[in-house]
Amino acid sequence: MTSSTVSAAAAGTWLLGDLKVNRMGFGAMRLTGSVPFHRGIPGDRGQAMRVVRRAVELGVNHIDTAAFYFSRLRSANELINSALAPYPNDIVIATKVGPARDASGEWTTPARPDQLRGQVEENLRQLGRDHLDLVNLRIMGQDSISEHFGALAELRDAGLVRQLGISNARPEHLSQALAIAPVVCVQNRHSIDEPSGERMLRTCAVHGIAFVPFFSVAGQGHEAGAVHAEHDNVCAVARTHGVSPTQIRLAWTLQQGDHVLAIPGTGNPEHLVDNVAAGALRLTKRELQLLDSISHAGS
Repeated sequence: MTSSTVSAAAAGTWLLGDLKVNRMGFGAMRLTGSVPFHRGIPGDRGQAMRVVRRAVELGVNHIDTAAFYFSRLRSANELINSALAPYPNDIVIATKVGPARDASGEWTTPARPDQLRGQVEENLRQLGRDHLDLVNLRIMGQDSISEHFGALAELRDAGLVRQLGISNARPEHLSQALAIAPVVCVQNRHSIDEPSGERMLRTCAVHGIAFVPFFSVAGQGHEAGAVHAEHDNVCAVARTHGVSPTQIRLAWTLQQGDHVLAIPGTGNPEHLVDNVAAGALRLTKRELQLLDSISHAGS
C-alpha cells in the first residue's frame, strides 16, 4: 500500500461523545502561512484550500482550528469554510476559545467567561455553521476554570456547541470541568522528546476521554515546527520502515493508547499524504521502547 492510497481510517476510530472520528486528523494552524502563525507570511490560498480538501479525500474527518489562527490576509477558519462548505455530514470541526488577539495579531487579555459567547459566535460566523461540533477551552494559566467552563456548558445547553473539551490543562482542571459537564477530549502538549503530557494522557485513559496531543511532530520546536536535528533513535526506526521521521513520531503518538488522536498540521500536500499514511504504521514493542528511551534520557 502506497502513501497516496492510505486512508485516515487506517488509524482506527474514536467517539468524541456522539461524534465518530478517525484517529488521524488534521491541524489547521499552518494553513495561514509561515510560522509563528500570528506573524506568518500569507501562504498560497489555493494550495491551502487544496490541502484541506485533500485531507477530507484521504478520510480525515476531524479538523482542529481556531478563530485566532490567522496571519496577514489568511484565516484558518475562512480557508476551511471556503474549501469544504457545504460540509460533509461526517466532518467534525473542533475549535478553541479563550485566547484573544487584536486585528494586528498581537495577543491581548484572555476572554472572561462572559466574553466566550462572542468568541463562539465568531467561530460560527467564520466557519459558516449554525453550531460548533466541539469547542475546547484553552486554559491560560488560571487555577480554576469553573466559571469559564460553566459559560461554555450554557452555550452547549443552548445548542450553539455540541461537545466540550479543554486544552493546556492539568488534572485538577479536568476534575473541575467534569463536575459541570461532560468532557470529550483534552488537548495538551506531548511528544517523544517532550513527554509533559504523560500524566494527562493516563488520566484521560482512565476516564475514557480522548487525549489530543499538540506539537507531537514539532516536539520542542513548538510553533516553529520540527526545527531541531532529529534524534538518532527516531531516524533508526524510520530507516527500518522506509519512512520519514515525522511518520514515526505520528505512529508513536497513536500507539500511546486507543484514546489518542493525532492532529498534525501542514500546508504542504505531499506532507499531508505522508502524515495520513503514518496511521497505518505499526511499531514493534522494541521500537516503542527505543523511542520511549528518548524522553527517559532527558528526565
